Amino acid sequence: MNYNWNWSIFWELSPEGGGTYFDLLLSGLKFTIIVSLLAWIVALAFGWTIGVLRTLPSKWAQGFASAYIELFRNIPIIVQLFLWYFVLPELLPTAWGNWLKQLPNAPVYTAIVGLGLFTSARVAVQTWSGIASLPRGQLMAARALGLGLLQSYRYVILPRAIRVVLPPLTSEFLNLIKNSSVALTIGLLELTARARSMQEYSFQVFEAFTAATLLYLFINFFVVTGMRWIERRAAIPGMIAER
Repeated sequence: MNYNWNWSIFWELSPEGGGTYFDLLLSGLKFTIIVSLLAWIVALAFGWTIGVLRTLPSKWAQGFASAYIELFRNIPIIVQLFLWYFVLPELLPTAWGNWLKQLPNAPVYTAIVGLGLFTSARVAVQTWSGIASLPRGQLMAARALGLGLLQSYRYVILPRAIRVVLPPLTSEFLNLIKNSSVALTIGLLELTARARSMQEYSFQVFEAFTAATLLYLFINFFVVTGMRWIERRAAIPGMIAER
């Protein structure tokens, strides 16, 4: 292979101005972290809500939750991003559609919503499974003590179910971070997009994507370490989350 390695390329000035190629990658890393964290908040909020609805003794709630899960889980993430970014503004009234098209940083908001809702379907399944794994007697005991249905979930079911699903939620968070690279297709200048830009400007493809790989590994190591700490702090002796 006739390839000229140049590891000092990271300290050369980028044609975009404003810094070196390393600064270019760091700007992409910043968007990857921001989008992933905000999308994770959306995923937890919607995922936990839908997961609880799926376990309620109501056919309407169960049907709505099942439809939500199947809708967002079975459509590829890249298709969902295209729908949110290109199709939704055309379906809305003209004024609303124009407002969305002219929104500053529209790819960032679209990526947060698209990634968040896609991941929320997977979080909902994890939450549903966590609640279903608990003994049915716990809910019955809570109701026998005089707690309402919402109070039973708030004080008895959810605190234990969330501890059960913490390990799979770590995997979902890592998947979300990796899926954020798909957002480059709608123009989000995240880490992978910046690595591609560096490769196109300098023709140092291996250096660019080696740096991107190491930065992804750094993020994931930080997330795994943090989630393991949370799992140990939240573990209940005898439960699956105990490590």
